[in-house]
Amino acid sequence: MSEELLVNVTPRETRVAVVENGMLQELHIERGSQRGVVGNIYKGKVQRVMPGMQAAFVDIGLDRGAFLHANDIFRSAPLGAGDGDEPPLASPQVQVPVTELLRDGAEIVVQVVKDPIGSKGARLTTQISIPSRYLVLLPRSKVVGISARIEDEAEARA
Repeated sequence: MSEELLVNVTPRETRVAVVENGMLQELHIERGSQRGVVGNIYKGKVQRVMPGMQAAFVDIGLDRGAFLHANDIFRSAPLGAGDGDEPPLASPQVQVPVTELLRDGAEIVVQVVKDPIGSKGARLTTQISIPSRYLVLLPRSKVVGISARIEDEAEARA
């Protein structure tokens, strides 16, 4: 199996292609004028907790504060809850007040899930995910999944 990584950099854009056996597998284009922040991970500081909105605004170094809703905040399950085989997320039906999850001035690690648009800041989550070609790392999850792109059974079980 031959694999090539092709990179083309110009002042206006950067293009990266992954070619396997003469077939294009991946193509990434990043334009300097439209550089997004989706997927970026930041250590931010809570600027303002808004109990009426069940959300908080977090300073991650962008022009305006980013938005973090209470449903997008990772919470460990209470001790003794479940049998240990479930992922450590609180049930989505249980509404925990945002004031119990965050406080003004707290530092928090977040990932951008939506770019800022117009007058609105970026949308954040604390449920971090780091994708790669055959794997998505979910640091706080106990779930292990196998990529459908891995065709060899022995390699998938390894």
